[in-house]
Amino acid sequence: MSVLPEETIRKYERAGEIAAKVREEMRRITKEGMPIIEVCEAAEAMIRNLGAQPAFPCNVSVNEAAAHYTSPPCDPLTVPEGSLVKVDVGVHVDGYIADTAVTVCFSSEHEGMVQAAEAALETAINTIRSGLSTSQLGSEIQRVIEHHGFKPVSNLTGHQVGRYTVHTGMSLPNIAHNSLTKIRVGDVYAIEPFVTVKEAEGRVENGPDAFIFRLAKRRFLKHAEARNLLEYVETRFRTLPFAERWLRGHGSCRQYKPALSELLKSKCLKTYPVFLEASRRRVAQAEHTVYVGKDSPVVLTQL
Repeated sequence: MSVLPEETIRKYERAGEIAAKVREEMRRITKEGMPIIEVCEAAEAMIRNLGAQPAFPCNVSVNEAAAHYTSPPCDPLTVPEGSLVKVDVGVHVDGYIADTAVTVCFSSEHEGMVQAAEAALETAINTIRSGLSTSQLGSEIQRVIEHHGFKPVSNLTGHQVGRYTVHTGMSLPNIAHNSLTKIRVGDVYAIEPFVTVKEAEGRVENGPDAFIFRLAKRRFLKHAEARNLLEYVETRFRTLPFAERWLRGHGSCRQYKPALSELLKSKCLKTYPVFLEASRRRVAQAEHTVYVGKDSPVVLTQL
């Protein structure tokens, strides 16, 4: 039976406390007409000001965009009127990650979808325990979502988190499935139900855009500028995802753009395309990170 050292648990708890504070502040400040880049950068600045680092760029995914939208530099997009806005925040303390999300709803028509995601998350937290199969957990999440009259997004899952790795090891599907994989004591999991309307296809597909990147592998690079940027990425972000906005510390856009293109062409970087609901229906999300202790789960991202 594996249990995390106390020092490690304290770092997860600190990351979770900061993530929860940032999530609730983003819930408060996100408004219709607000530039999306302001939401992203407000969240990331608050994380740093509270003494931690972003585990990934703040995601602000609107309506049918289910995940992975973060603003590129000079992003002109604003929060649309009547929209459904998923704000997904990741925090790390010495590499130990807490991941949490809230859906901000600006339309009474879609409040039920948000409530379904939150109810499914609450049920999952009350259900998860060491020895529980992921199939049982997924069945419970699906049951609650469907009881509320909605549909789970079948190919988006919760996930185990590791040090400097947002998605590691085990996935936690939000639907019934055949699996003997079991929840383990001492592990940390991000539980995140994604919900859409009954008429939707209920799955996501890759959109044409990608604004989040991660170091994938080292290769020989022809130009010194690309080698310097690769060194900067590896030193600054390690294996964690980053946004192009975060490269401003390396130099001007004119300086790093050709180098970034070379890193992408050489497959040194992995990209995270924006996930779009396949039938372009709206999606809601709720998320907490939990530590599975010997006696009961501990919700790390709850105030």
